[in-house]
Amino acid sequence: MPEANKTEQATPRRRQKAREKGQIARSRELVSSLSALTAVLLLGARGPALAGEWRGMLGSVLDAAGSGDLGRDLPLLMAASLPVLQVGALVLGLAWMAAMVSGVAQGGLVFAPSALAFNPERLNPATRLEQLFSLPALGRLLKSLLPGAAIVYLTLALLTRDWRALLTMPHLALGGVAGFSLGRVFEVAWKSSLVLLIWAGADYLIERRKLESELRMSRQDLKDEYKETEGHPTVKARIRRLQRSARRRRMLEDAKRAAVVITNPAEFAVALEYKPEMPAPVVVAKGRNRLAQEIKEIARWEGIPLVENPPLAHALYRAVEVGQSIPPKLYAVVAGILAAIYRAQERAASARGRKGGR
Repeated sequence: MPEANKTEQATPRRRQKAREKGQIARSRELVSSLSALTAVLLLGARGPALAGEWRGMLGSVLDAAGSGDLGRDLPLLMAASLPVLQVGALVLGLAWMAAMVSGVAQGGLVFAPSALAFNPERLNPATRLEQLFSLPALGRLLKSLLPGAAIVYLTLALLTRDWRALLTMPHLALGGVAGFSLGRVFEVAWKSSLVLLIWAGADYLIERRKLESELRMSRQDLKDEYKETEGHPTVKARIRRLQRSARRRRMLEDAKRAAVVITNPAEFAVALEYKPEMPAPVVVAKGRNRLAQEIKEIARWEGIPLVENPPLAHALYRAVEVGQSIPPKLYAVVAGILAAIYRAQERAASARGRKGGR
């Protein structure tokens, strides 16, 4: 089975790609249950004050209706209804905020254009029927029946508990009946909302576990992702070869500026550049074996002196990188070689001058 091979945790890149497609662990029930519980608790907290304000607004409306001139008393009616509207706006606003906070807390702000793209399959009736009559749909139905059964049980338990009080309700005044009924409705509402919230929390954990299972990767998936992010090994090797070749060509071109090439005569070759304004000679090219032969060929072609000094060539090759100055402990040896070269060049120039004078 293909799923049996998916034994590895999802990588951050796979999680990010899933997030871009809108695949996140999110429970809609958690959003609705938290907003419902917030609204119920706020209504319960503001219930007594809201009842008084509602009586005042209703009394104003009845008085205005009895006077026969609602238009004249319209400002009074607006003033009387304002507290009720304020409480309603407060409840709706805080419930909306609770829904927003719960939604953002589950998966953050997600914008997935791919999930909004047009898909003809979504409009296919056969696809919709297949989704309705499938095992996942049956599982969702059974999942929704569990909290419903719990709410029915709570309601029956409350009626059983207050059965004696219900039998005495015909003997109570209207205010007592209203207070008893509203109290029991509030109790059923907040307990039902709490049951839904607990179940929604469990549903979120189930969705999160399901998403983790869907995002799991096989070892082959990890290798393929590594190739996508880091590059195929063959391509990377070819890029490294091209980079080495480019560095080699640049180094051989820089070797033409050398003042001297120190050799070991067959294995090592180190090209040193020196100008009077430099604090110390600089290694502009170095190589061994075949590359050393190429550096020596360039030196012969450009007329750069070749000096055989195996210990110095070995020390420069091992201790100094291309583009770096030679270490102070080699100043004296290199200075002696450069001085000898300059003296030889001056003697050669003087000899050419004498021959030209004749």
